[in-house]
Amino acid sequence: MKIHIIGCSGSGKTYLAKLLSSKYNIPHFDLDDIQWDQNAAEYGTKMPVEKRNALLQQILSKQDWIIEGVYYAWVQQCFQDADKIYVLDMPKYLYKSRILKRSVKRMIGLEKGKKETLKSVCDLLKWTDTFQKNNLKEIKQILEKYNTKVVWITSKKELSKLIDE
Repeated sequence: MKIHIIGCSGSGKTYLAKLLSSKYNIPHFDLDDIQWDQNAAEYGTKMPVEKRNALLQQILSKQDWIIEGVYYAWVQQCFQDADKIYVLDMPKYLYKSRILKRSVKRMIGLEKGKKETLKSVCDLLKWTDTFQKNNLKEIKQILEKYNTKVVWITSKKELSKLIDE
C-alpha cells in the first residue's frame, strides 16, 4: 500500500500519517525530512536537490509507504505511484491554531521538532494563507488526472471517519 498525504502546515498530515502507519504497519515519511537539512546550523537550510531527489527515490522504491508533506512540484512520482492520495483542506482556524500550539510546545521543550523561531512561525502562518489560496488550486489541477485515487478531507469529522474505517 502506498499513500500520499498533502495539505498545508497544521492540517493534520503527520497525525494522519502516524495513525495510518500504525494501523497498516507501513513506514511513514515526512517530506520535510528530505526537503530541509536538519543538521544545518541555521533553520530553513534546504537539502541539496540531488540528495533530496535520491532520498525520495529510496522511499519510493519501498514496497509500502506513507509519504506526507506540503510539496507538490518535485513529488510528481509520488502522486503517480500512490494507491491513495489524501488532500487535507482544513478550515483556517484549525490549521492556524494547531501551528501556534505546536510551536509553543516546541519552544518550551514539551515537543521535539524543528528549530523554529518566532519569526519563522509568523512567516509560516502567513505562508499557509498563500498555500490555501494559490498552491491548493495548483495541486487540485495536478491531481485531476489521479481523481480516482484522490480523497479530499475538509473537516475534522471527515478525518475521524477516515481513521475509523
